[in-house]
Amino acid sequence: MTTAMKKNKFLFFTILAGCLLVSSSCTNLDETVYSELSTSGFYSNSDEVQSAVLRPYTHARAWAAPTSQQSYWRLNEYSGDQLAWPVKGIHGYDSGYWIRLHYHTWTTQDYTIQRAWELMFWGMGLCNDAITNLEDRTASDMGIDDSDWTAYIAELRGFRAFHYLKIMDLWGNVPIVTEVGEPEYPATESREDVFDFVESELLDIIDDLPELTSSNIGRVTKAAGYAMLAELYLNAETWTGTARWDDCIDVCDKLIAGDGGSQLGTIGLDSDILTPFCNTNTTTSNENLFVLAYDYQSTSNYCGWNSDFYHFNQKYIYGGDKNGNDGAVVIPSAYDAFDDDDLRKSEWMLIGTQYYYDDPTTTVKGAYEYSGQDLVFVKDIMRHTEGGTTSTMYTGEENSGARFNKYQPGAGTSATANYWSNDWVLYRLTEIYFDKAEALIRQNGGVATQEAVDLINTCRDRDFSAADWDAHKYTTSTLTLDELLAERGREFIFEGKRRTDLIRFGAFVTEDWWDHTASDDDDLNLFPIPYSQTSVNSNLVQNDGY
Repeated sequence: MTTAMKKNKFLFFTILAGCLLVSSSCTNLDETVYSELSTSGFYSNSDEVQSAVLRPYTHARAWAAPTSQQSYWRLNEYSGDQLAWPVKGIHGYDSGYWIRLHYHTWTTQDYTIQRAWELMFWGMGLCNDAITNLEDRTASDMGIDDSDWTAYIAELRGFRAFHYLKIMDLWGNVPIVTEVGEPEYPATESREDVFDFVESELLDIIDDLPELTSSNIGRVTKAAGYAMLAELYLNAETWTGTARWDDCIDVCDKLIAGDGGSQLGTIGLDSDILTPFCNTNTTTSNENLFVLAYDYQSTSNYCGWNSDFYHFNQKYIYGGDKNGNDGAVVIPSAYDAFDDDDLRKSEWMLIGTQYYYDDPTTTVKGAYEYSGQDLVFVKDIMRHTEGGTTSTMYTGEENSGARFNKYQPGAGTSATANYWSNDWVLYRLTEIYFDKAEALIRQNGGVATQEAVDLINTCRDRDFSAADWDAHKYTTSTLTLDELLAERGREFIFEGKRRTDLIRFGAFVTEDWWDHTASDDDDLNLFPIPYSQTSVNSNLVQNDGY
């Protein structure tokens, strides 16, 4: 049996021969067992190879964005100081998952943590499977060019590295597996070893990755590879104990200078704050470096953020065809962190009375506590009772909290051009500017250099009108590390990065925020390895504190 065949065995259910048991004459119950399905007949042409290369990307929609499944995004945002999914009336308890994330009281048996682990390692396994099958063949075997064979393997290794980077962020010490099913029960490796593996993989394949162009949006390119390295080096001190600020600055420079790949001829900051997230961002954004690509018109597949973000009657606000579960909201202190003249506050969040998209004089109505009444989103998360008000994760109402508006799907249905075809952003050039600025400040003993200030101001300039801008420019004295953390929160709200940032700044477990009490338990900086995994694999070592 070839390695390719060995790696692709699938157990089939036994098929009973004969007819249904509707007659006494149907007594032949001999069975034929199909025990394996090999790939010897697959990978025979360019289309089959591409389908295998692209399969991990379709799976990533389950773990890398706020879709209907348990995701990395949810763990990284609902445990932070900006977003929460509180109980609102009779909705949102959901077995207490979101409450425990906000309170940092999760357990080894929380399904939201278990499912994120399963989905992410599943995606990594899809990469491993395709890599093995490509490496077991020659380019001529598959009817492709040698250059394509090299690029496909580099792309898959790069995407596998992305999986491991995020897995390492959440769980720290995890197995490193590069072949499906081998070993059957992999042992835990140190976080430092996982870091080294991710770095070595990215450095080894970066030159073989293609440049970012309009034809490979949503795939791992040089731009994506350098962005991963920037995140890796920015968090190196947290993840390994050794700072790598110079390395972070070096890879950031490659992207800022345009040496890390190109998109439609150039990489550059978009001129406004909506283009990176709009429903034509596939072609109109120059700053998106790596995205999950969506094309609702061609595939009826869309990034289902409505599940987490949309009110029960949200479709009337957008003029679309989808409502949501009335889930995630911006907590009051995070909303107040934006200046009132900050365009991100007015453009990226919904607050106040909501009106019909096609009739801005008619108000959208509530669905439950405010059924028949105007739907008015308020910043506070509280329940009004005869005894007054209370404000906790348990006491929201259907209108509680400012709402998500960063990605605007447009009005229409699947038949409408560009409707809900927003690509979900994983890395954009703005983050690279912020990463370099932070590395410069930390390298300078926590004091901002003029270069760091200029990097942040270049991005922040888009957030204010020309008349307001002078009052909001940073200087070397005002851009402190605390202020940089706050500005990262404002700039990257809803993008799945907050927990990672808080940990790097030492603020994840030590700070209070709305209905969250600080602790001194640094073990909470890592999630527990799920009980479902440790119970079947004794070679896994549980993280401290669990």
